[in-house]
Amino acid sequence: MHRTNSDIPETIIKGLNELGGFGLSVPEEFGGFANGGESEYLGMVIATEELSWGGLGIGGSLITRPEIMTRALLSGGTQAQKERWLPRLANAEVLAAIAVTEPDFGSDVASISTTATKSAGGWLLNGTKTWCTFAARANVLVLLARSDPDRAQSHRGLSLFLVERSRVIPRASSTPRTPMAKVAATATDDSRATHRHVGLPRHALLRTELRELVRARREPSGRGRGPGQGFYFQMAGFENGRLQTAARAVGVMQAAYEAALEYARSRKVFGEPIINYELTRVKLGTMAAIIQCSRQFSFEVARLMGNGAGTMEASMAKAYVCRAAEWVTREAMQIHGGMGYARSTP
Repeated sequence: MHRTNSDIPETIIKGLNELGGFGLSVPEEFGGFANGGESEYLGMVIATEELSWGGLGIGGSLITRPEIMTRALLSGGTQAQKERWLPRLANAEVLAAIAVTEPDFGSDVASISTTATKSAGGWLLNGTKTWCTFAARANVLVLLARSDPDRAQSHRGLSLFLVERSRVIPRASSTPRTPMAKVAATATDDSRATHRHVGLPRHALLRTELRELVRARREPSGRGRGPGQGFYFQMAGFENGRLQTAARAVGVMQAAYEAALEYARSRKVFGEPIINYELTRVKLGTMAAIIQCSRQFSFEVARLMGNGAGTMEASMAKAYVCRAAEWVTREAMQIHGGMGYARSTP
């Protein structure tokens, strides 16, 4: 799939669904497997690592989008929104994509320019999103837009919307989602889409009902109720997504290490398997240590997040572990020598 830039087949999605991969963070009451605490986050991290060991684009990455949407719903959705979406995410009845990044705004989320303007039927959406992973296959987009025209409000003027592809008001128009050409992860479709006067119903806004805020003992002043709170809801999803990215990197490292170890045992140079040479052993030993450190870092962040903390550490884990994966996979390639450059090797 990576070499032909082909799309993920339904058999993969069906199989992953049978394993329960899409419901790892969905609470049990909504048909998932999450029951709170450390084990919920640890289970997600371990599953993500193992799936990424098998394939980054069609394994570990596939479960990240529903994970982000699940966390956003749990943080800011109404009971009706949770009941509608969470069971369907858990059983893969719907696939989700995240529409936050724009051509001119990536990490600077607070500066996005896509607008959502109130209308008689709900909202009118205008703007362009890019790097929407799996958008071509998704049934719903988790889309962040500026609902307050005053840009001085920055992140406080953003709202989060659940955009159903099948229920967009007929007079709406969107350009076809166009997959972006990339040098790697080609099996992971990333699209760009422009929305012009796309009509959204009122219930598309992710919002928390006031009585739920009171029940949770949050301030009943409006904070967290919906309009202007999309940034916080989206970040609740991204925190776990960052941890998942670290786990994906660990899976890729482990696969690269195992391939290098197997090759070092079978490849002979000057009559000796290259694993018998000290330089090769130093490389493999260092790789193993870095992988284990990265894995334990991910586990520790999962434990922190299971106890309501770990926001900063999730960002640190993503930054460090992804860089470590670059080094480990490069070393695995070097151990293969010239064959590391051949497509006949992983």
